[in-house]
Amino acid sequence: MLYSASRTTLGEGEARQAAAALLGSGVADLARVPGGGNNRLYQVGAEDGARYALKSYLADRADPRDRLGAEFEGIRFLRQHGIRQVPRPIACDAAAGSALYEWIDGEPVGSIGDDDIAQACAFLAELHGLASVEQAGELPLASEACLSAAELVRQIEHRASRLRAVDHRGLKRFLAEPFAQLHDRHIDAAVDGFAATELDFQAELPADRQTLSPSDFGFHNALRLGDGTIVFLDFEYFGRDDPVKLTADFLLHPAMALSQAQRCDFHRRMREVYGGDPQFALRFRLLYPLYGLRWSLILLNCFRPERWRRQAFANDDEAREQVQERQLAKARTMLDHIYRIATEFPYDA
Repeated sequence: MLYSASRTTLGEGEARQAAAALLGSGVADLARVPGGGNNRLYQVGAEDGARYALKSYLADRADPRDRLGAEFEGIRFLRQHGIRQVPRPIACDAAAGSALYEWIDGEPVGSIGDDDIAQACAFLAELHGLASVEQAGELPLASEACLSAAELVRQIEHRASRLRAVDHRGLKRFLAEPFAQLHDRHIDAAVDGFAATELDFQAELPADRQTLSPSDFGFHNALRLGDGTIVFLDFEYFGRDDPVKLTADFLLHPAMALSQAQRCDFHRRMREVYGGDPQFALRFRLLYPLYGLRWSLILLNCFRPERWRRQAFANDDEAREQVQERQLAKARTMLDHIYRIATEFPYDA
């Protein structure tokens, strides 16, 4: 299993009731699954022996995004159009903040092989092919979609502003020195690069160049089945977005350990998938460092009180101070990566 299911009394009564309501029948057993990111996850055993995954999403007034709706409707759309590398959606109850999916009996992807990269790229190619179907136009934008360079910069500034309001010595030092230095350098370079190539920094990417994005895509949100097939999970932020953002996020995600050869292979394959956009490679090169800056701030969400509440809801066994120190170290590592590519861009091939 991706997680080792263990019994717990924390929230079990409410979860059992929610599962029974979604199943329309009794629940034989229920086990809390550690982890889960922004939600709580349970393995549910129905009376007929079938197994399901119950996700309970934390309501957050500070974050109005409909994560349950985005995931359930997104996965249902994909399944309706023949995509089978996602779990089958069973039922959901928006009022209760719960959804039921088939239980995927697989293992963590673990060591990433070349075939895994190929499977991920093939999956994204299928999603991109669906972006042109009529019903895809009715899908919402992915969470925090970046359809223009200006929107990407706006998101960076907004995240940085919220973190600057936090009274924490280590965080303030990070924002004042390494982050500020690279922030100015790479945003200026992107603005100049767009102007030099006559790209519009403010213009949104046309709909025919957008793709369908899981948004938090990678092997950290996947299971390997017995035959080697990979099933992709967690579509809470699914929707339409810029392929450049999807590609950059996969390469930058700190939860994945990719070799440089695998990174270059993924980038090459994505250039083929999104080859219908003649500006994809150029926009990627100009914006990749900015996505790195954005990621360095995402890694520091634990410093924001409202985001810590959601994280503690899903994982309530680690002290906040430990999490903050660990995430600051990861943010510095991300900036080290951005600093290195300032002189030698790794995806020229």
